[in-house]
Amino acid sequence: MSPVLAGVLQLLALVAALALAYVPAGTYMARVYSSKRHLRVERWAYRAIGADPDTEMTWTAYLRGVLAFSVVGVLFLYLLMRLQGVLPGSLGFASVDPAQSFNTAVSFVTNTNWQSYYGEQTMGHVVQTAGLAVQNFLSAAVGMAVAVALVRGFARSRTGDLGNFWADLVRGTVRILVPAAAVAAVVLAACGVIQNFSGIHEVGQFMGGRQQWNGGAVASQEAIKELGTNGGGYFNANSAHPFENPTPFTNLFEIFLILVIPFSLTRTFGVLVGNVRQGLAILATMFTIWLGFVALMMWTEFAHHGPALQAAGGALEGKEVRFGVGSSSLFAVSTTLTSTGAVDSFHSSFTGLGGGLTLLSMMLGEIAPGGTGSGLYGMLILAVIAVFVAGLMVGRTPEYLGKKIGAREMKLAACYILITPALVLVLTAASVALPTPPHSTLNPGAHGFSEILYAFTSAANNNGSAFAGLNANTDWFNTTTALAMLLGRFLPMVFVLALAGSLAGQRPVPVTAGTLRTEKPLFTGLLVGAVLIITGLTYFPALALGPLAEGLAS
Repeated sequence: MSPVLAGVLQLLALVAALALAYVPAGTYMARVYSSKRHLRVERWAYRAIGADPDTEMTWTAYLRGVLAFSVVGVLFLYLLMRLQGVLPGSLGFASVDPAQSFNTAVSFVTNTNWQSYYGEQTMGHVVQTAGLAVQNFLSAAVGMAVAVALVRGFARSRTGDLGNFWADLVRGTVRILVPAAAVAAVVLAACGVIQNFSGIHEVGQFMGGRQQWNGGAVASQEAIKELGTNGGGYFNANSAHPFENPTPFTNLFEIFLILVIPFSLTRTFGVLVGNVRQGLAILATMFTIWLGFVALMMWTEFAHHGPALQAAGGALEGKEVRFGVGSSSLFAVSTTLTSTGAVDSFHSSFTGLGGGLTLLSMMLGEIAPGGTGSGLYGMLILAVIAVFVAGLMVGRTPEYLGKKIGAREMKLAACYILITPALVLVLTAASVALPTPPHSTLNPGAHGFSEILYAFTSAANNNGSAFAGLNANTDWFNTTTALAMLLGRFLPMVFVLALAGSLAGQRPVPVTAGTLRTEKPLFTGLLVGAVLIITGLTYFPALALGPLAEGLAS
């Protein structure tokens, strides 16, 4: 079987699996977030945090809950890493230094999982399981809760209430993420992913030195790492490591885990607003962009010119031979179009244009299908902008799902789409202009610029993957990427929840002959165009200095 055919067959199998899961998963999540019943374990959680799950919250109260919970998470994780040296199960590892502890705590709480350290040489079992793995669940649940709050803003009228953050957080964790991750962990462990609490073992000599491996609860962490679009690897090689991802089947299964919740949330959206065709329109937009990027990535990696690449059947540098070019391309696009950041190959070794596609995938805002929750609310913000543009074209007041899109709503949407590019471009420019940060790059010229641009694009978009050529464990990059992760996560949430509150307080607008039908293919095409045009106008100069220059020169 040719490598190209194998890649296409894997793509078809993945699409079929996602299609089978779409309706049951999306409908189930809608029932979870609209349920009035509380499970016993959920009541225990509410008592522990002192919350009343039946109290409705305004958008400001909901935001306070998100921020307070996240601050506590950062502090707890920071202290856990600073105290690692005296904790049991540390495997003899010392406490993590302050700058790296702060960076890592921010990273996992913001669902970024950016890592400037070697996982198997830095973190012991307690930090990995009680700290990092727990935040993989909670940060994903926060993103889903904010997305559901925005959906309620569209579904409700003449009220300032958006639900209860604590109820949404606990239900998302207990009823969705924990059971799904448990099943996924069993599948991964059965397929060869390790799951233990063993110590460090010396397994032989390697290039004149000792080679050591340590075990860990990898299958359970791998499951939620992908399912919650987190991405942090137990080992430095991430999902390219055979302990995390041993076979082509586990590789495809992990891609499925990355995509299943973000795609299925569009069904949840349609059910909650009472019009499943609206959810299908958002799904069609996400799927069109995702499929287009997969096709472009496979083309660039299989068809790149050069006798060595043609003899190998594609650009194999930096890719696991267990997976090949097709599966690696599928993983790379899926992980960067979501907020996952897991890698089964190293994006720095992709062709110039292939590496540029991973960058562009994140620059879209990770909305196709995006992270758990963040992809849905990001795409809905862009839908608001597309509706506004369409209204200008025909001279009508724009409406979306029965809500008028006025000056306040557009200001909030504009702030949402501007904050992340501002963080990326300003911090990249500062890192290039200052004398010390460029010394962290492994390569000169356009590729070195891409390494820095990729780091801040990944951090500000809460992706977490790296270009594998940048030494990010410096005070400058630990501090600036942490700042990008914090602002890139929580400032957009401010605008999302403010928009939700504004929409929930409106009276419904009746449908007329002049209302734009947002469930039709015409609107899907308009929304795809808006996504690509906004991103292109924002980032094209930076892309031209990095991956485009490298791709055209090679």
